[in-house]
Amino acid sequence: MKCEKYAYKKEDNMARKSSVERANKLTGGFATASKNIVVQYQNRDKNMDEILDLIKKDAMSKGIDDADFCSVDVYIKPEEQKVFYVINKDVNGSIDF
Repeated sequence: MKCEKYAYKKEDNMARKSSVERANKLTGGFATASKNIVVQYQNRDKNMDEILDLIKKDAMSKGIDDADFCSVDVYIKPEEQKVFYVINKDVNGSIDF
């Protein structure tokens, strides 16, 4: 499965990619800053990398191949101790917070 928005030819995308990379190196700022997002609730906390790793493992256990991930929407509901996700606007799932 190919993601529609990434279905460009490699040759067409190379010039654009190098221009963007060069601009990011020159400008820096928020877009290129390292980020750490942590959700805290009732003396428990999870960072976004942990949550995304758990979502990936859960989705792959349901038969989704690593190469098939095009989009991942995440909904964190700490009051329910759950993280809900939708992959490629099609596959729904949840993991424990």
